[in-house]
Amino acid sequence: MIDRLRKFVPVLDWGRTYDGAAFSNDLVAAVIVTIMLIPQSLAYALLAGLPPEAGIYASIVPIILYAIFGTSRALAVGPVAVVSLLTASAVGQVAEQGTAGYVVAALTLALLSGGFLLTLGILRLGFLANFLSHPVIAGFITASGILIACSQLKHVLGVDAGGHTLPEMLGSLAAHLGETNPITLAIGTAAIAFLFWARKGLKPSLRNMGLGPKVSDLITKAGPIAAVVATTLVAWYFSLNERGLSIVGEVPQSLPPLTMPGLEPDLIAALAVPAVLISIIGFVESVSVAQTFAAKKRQRIDPDQELIGLGAANIGAAFTGGYPVTGGFSRSVVNFDAGAETPAAGAYTAVGLAIAAVALTPLIYFLPKATLAATIIVAVLSLVDLSILKKTWNYSKSDFSAVAATILLTLLLGVEIGVATGVAISVLMHLYKTSRPHVAEIGLVPGTQHFRNINRYKVETDPSVLMLRVDESLYFANARFLENLILVRVTEGCGIRNVVLMFSAVNAVDYSALESLEALNDRLRDMGVGFHLSEVKGPVMDRLKTAHLLQHLNGRVFLSQYAAWTALADRPSEPHEPVMADEMC
Repeated sequence: MIDRLRKFVPVLDWGRTYDGAAFSNDLVAAVIVTIMLIPQSLAYALLAGLPPEAGIYASIVPIILYAIFGTSRALAVGPVAVVSLLTASAVGQVAEQGTAGYVVAALTLALLSGGFLLTLGILRLGFLANFLSHPVIAGFITASGILIACSQLKHVLGVDAGGHTLPEMLGSLAAHLGETNPITLAIGTAAIAFLFWARKGLKPSLRNMGLGPKVSDLITKAGPIAAVVATTLVAWYFSLNERGLSIVGEVPQSLPPLTMPGLEPDLIAALAVPAVLISIIGFVESVSVAQTFAAKKRQRIDPDQELIGLGAANIGAAFTGGYPVTGGFSRSVVNFDAGAETPAAGAYTAVGLAIAAVALTPLIYFLPKATLAATIIVAVLSLVDLSILKKTWNYSKSDFSAVAATILLTLLLGVEIGVATGVAISVLMHLYKTSRPHVAEIGLVPGTQHFRNINRYKVETDPSVLMLRVDESLYFANARFLENLILVRVTEGCGIRNVVLMFSAVNAVDYSALESLEALNDRLRDMGVGFHLSEVKGPVMDRLKTAHLLQHLNGRVFLSQYAAWTALADRPSEPHEPVMADEMC
């Protein structure tokens, strides 16, 4: 009972061995991550179209819940750029930004996302996220990074632009370009320039000054804080808000409040699909990051338990003034590099953010929104990886199609249509490729008992024996393809008297494929051609024994391909150069 409880509540497992050294490491990591998260949380709330405090609220209770139920020792949970963009896109369709209904819709989205993740975790259905292929994820994140950066340019320019797609954003920005506020532009561009330099050049400069690697790294991580402090002081000292500079303004000085998501059927129906997309994308990103860090420390994570941890975190966000959250890459990297030993580091981070929410919010009254926009732009541009197009083009045209379609449709039609299309294309490409499985005609490698593709190796063959290696499981989508291929080869063959299917790569045969094999067996019997199987795996053989195929097989089942060759081949040819199958006659 205790072991089962530890499985569902991992804190009971790692908490047993928690000691002073782990506490010290976790506390240091929490301080560093807290420093980074304060401006980042405010910025991502701005991106989601929510009040700035929502970003801090979404980084407190969710982190604590993940620390209790999650399995990753380094994953840092909270608002992230892509999920914030998806939130703005989804909620913007049901409520107007700046209204109470918008905030309630964001809470509802978090609740639906958390409920979906929790359900998947309880049912152990984490494998469903595998249908979102890596090329599609990479394409979606790249397109999202471009959209996010463009969406923040209005804050850098100080104009009232809008739009959800790239053409809409660029068109709106162009239309309002003449309204650009010079002061806002100066603040925004200066912050962007500084943050880019801090990211690339600050640490080497500090090392050249003689500072140690840890101190240099800490100061570099605090770069956004420096930008926030400097621009806030400038805005306050010169009263720039009176000259058109948009500032954060008053932020409630309190701990996360208890909130109630909207439960109206119409609202739930409108947000259900976006909640599923946010859940899957967030889970894939989170698990990828968690597995990377776990491997570095020879630890393991449980994807299904991760679903429960992320689900609990999102439900917590829904009832404490937040919005959908997931495991963020940048904050998790900082958490890991800072030496976090256990999920307790996240709980300490939550305490730090709670202190900031109570004590520090008055200090950000004059914080320019242009600075927060600069923080977002610099963060998301690192996510843009257009090289994925070249890589997939060189490796797989089908993967390139999925990536290109995802990027283009996300930019042109919006994030939800883009990722949904990418998933659909990935599934269709998989079905297409598996519906035309690789089937190799094989022959014996001289002097061995090994069989290889006749188009790649010098092998011995027998014109009367057609030997085919099937390199795919057989199911309803590809069974007819194999049947037609064999019948065409036999009818066009040179006196073929036996057909041998090598099943070494076949892991499953569904009922449709079984019926196709039975029909093929009957057709070959009528043609006076033997039909044989070789190297059938145990689980496949167990299934075939429950049907009539083996009882009526017009041939034999051989333990090895070499046994089939020895029994059936009587006129082996001399080894020859590889040739195309249709040239064998």
